[in-house]
Amino acid sequence: MPAFKAVLRSAGFRALRLLFRALPLGEPTRDRLRQDFSDRFPAWVPRTPRAREGAGRSRRAREQSGTAAIGYRSAHDAPLPTPLPARVIAFYLPQFHPIPENDAWWGTGFTEWRNVAQAVPQFEGHAQPRLPADLGFYDLRVPGVLRTQAALARAHGIEGFCFYTYWFHGRRLLDAPIEQWLASPDLQLPACLCWANEPWTRSWDGRPGDTLVAQQHDDADDLAFIAHVARFMADPRYLRVDGRPLLLVYRPTRLPDAAATARRWRAWCRENGIGEIHLAAVQAFERPDPTALDFDAAVEFPPNLSTPTDLTATQVRINPDYAGQALDWRDVPAAALARPLPPYPTYPGVNCGWDNAPRRPGAGRTFLHASPRRYRDWLARTVTERLAGLAGESRLVFVNAWNEWAEGAVLEPDQRLGHAWLQATRAALVAADPGRAPATPPDGHACAVVHAWYADAFGEILDALRATGHRWRLVVTTAPDRAGAMRVELDARGMRAELETADNRGRDILPFLRAADRLLDEGETCVLKLHTKRSPHRDDGDLWRRQLVDALTAADAAGEALAAFTREPRLGMRVPRGHLQPMDHFLGDNLDHLGYLSTRLGLPRVDPERQAFASGSMFWVRLEALRPLLDGHLEPWEFEAESGQLDGTLAHAIERMFAVAVGAAGYHVEEIGAAMRSPAELAGPAHRRPRPLR
Repeated sequence: MPAFKAVLRSAGFRALRLLFRALPLGEPTRDRLRQDFSDRFPAWVPRTPRAREGAGRSRRAREQSGTAAIGYRSAHDAPLPTPLPARVIAFYLPQFHPIPENDAWWGTGFTEWRNVAQAVPQFEGHAQPRLPADLGFYDLRVPGVLRTQAALARAHGIEGFCFYTYWFHGRRLLDAPIEQWLASPDLQLPACLCWANEPWTRSWDGRPGDTLVAQQHDDADDLAFIAHVARFMADPRYLRVDGRPLLLVYRPTRLPDAAATARRWRAWCRENGIGEIHLAAVQAFERPDPTALDFDAAVEFPPNLSTPTDLTATQVRINPDYAGQALDWRDVPAAALARPLPPYPTYPGVNCGWDNAPRRPGAGRTFLHASPRRYRDWLARTVTERLAGLAGESRLVFVNAWNEWAEGAVLEPDQRLGHAWLQATRAALVAADPGRAPATPPDGHACAVVHAWYADAFGEILDALRATGHRWRLVVTTAPDRAGAMRVELDARGMRAELETADNRGRDILPFLRAADRLLDEGETCVLKLHTKRSPHRDDGDLWRRQLVDALTAADAAGEALAAFTREPRLGMRVPRGHLQPMDHFLGDNLDHLGYLSTRLGLPRVDPERQAFASGSMFWVRLEALRPLLDGHLEPWEFEAESGQLDGTLAHAIERMFAVAVGAAGYHVEEIGAAMRSPAELAGPAHRRPRPLR
């Protein structure tokens, strides 16, 4: 009977949704009705399909979490445009210092760090816990913390913070950071306030439930609140728009009469020396026209009010009781950039990820596939496209958020990606600078990434590269104990290289992905991937390597490759003819890993019968075409420890995923050169893998 009721309820909900979509309602009305329905009738909202049960070994870090992933960035200085093309403001959470109320509700000494540190992954690929790096588990009562945060923000083009302020009919909570800012006139970071005018509940989201602190609104409270925040608005560092102090309200429709409140605030400020103020309505749960509330503008607040693809059913549970939701973050910037700004004044918002699993263990909402590069592109296009036509102090963009650690929206450095989100912010502002000099064409050099394990084979590759006559930017990856031998080979030929060393994990694949990720951000467009492949279990290993290296470096292969990538904008990869092999002919023990990578990277499910791969993993590639692999931020622990495996490791699976990733990014693969013998033809029947049974 309960199952039958659930089916009926689900069918009724779908019917109601179809009717709702057909009604001629404005967007604000739709938002309000949708929110009211979910608050009043939560049982009618269909449950998210559950994640899949795992089969076989569980993929989760067992030694250490928070290791540096592909995409990790160390701190470094770089110039910013002058003036900046937009005013970037980051929402700032002050929940990182203890207060008596939190002591009573959650235990003595509670701050959000407790939730953050206790988080565990709920499904494969779930990046938890997310731990702080440079700033550590800071306490906002310590004055130096805010100063360090301000310096980081300024260095990366963030003009100021929008501090949440918590006011409950005269009761103030978590106000130590903004009071500290006010008391430190030498702290040169502009700030504004956002009144988080929701009740505090145990669910952390202001929805009806177990209320910890309720909100009360009346005329006298309106005046008391504006008198309180006027202390901050009077400070010359306070953020202004056209000279007017900026004040945000998180849920303006929760006010009994928002327009009346706005009028009281404006009158009080005129009469008490503040002057005209600039009121902004945050569009976190509904999208009212701010002018109908006597507000001046709206502020977007992604990922709220987005409808991304639900990926929950494709995930593999680690926690058998996981009942949360996994959504595709990539849909959020795509939808935002396609959406025109409304006719009323609106300050666009961008977001750097979301995962509230630390606050809601086993039941959180996780937005997967957020990446600093896609955030960079979103912010840059927001500045150049969505702010087009605006000038001066109205060119505002809000970022959600600076430090929402328990909700996974964080610009601050973390242990997994370091300063990547901050540097993406700076890179976006550089890209959006109207005064930026146009990109210069390549200066004629070619770039090669060589993984060197065998010194004699490395010498052969160096000779082949030198024989091309090209000027090479050479990146060499190797193990620390082999670096000396590789330097000998380089010195013997008078060649220079950027030598990168790392533990022998992931064979040539993990070192290449790390190098490619860095080179892409440094402006390289395409690279030649080579390695000292020997395959000692095969008697043709050296022949296979030489055949590939010869095909990729012979004659004017480098010049031809660079010209082809310039001529064909959607060309992603060039593979020696005969080495683009059907995946199912050489599938081996890799099917499970291929399924894991498809889910982990957010790629379509691999179809071995229809897809091919570059056997031997040597090729020319456009780095932009590898973003599905690079922006997945794979971590070292996901690659098996080296034990001489012949097949079936994550590195073997990624070898088969290069061409798949290129296709998923919208690029194509081409074969080059004269017809060559395939690996199977080289090896003969003894080395051919049988086709899998179907």
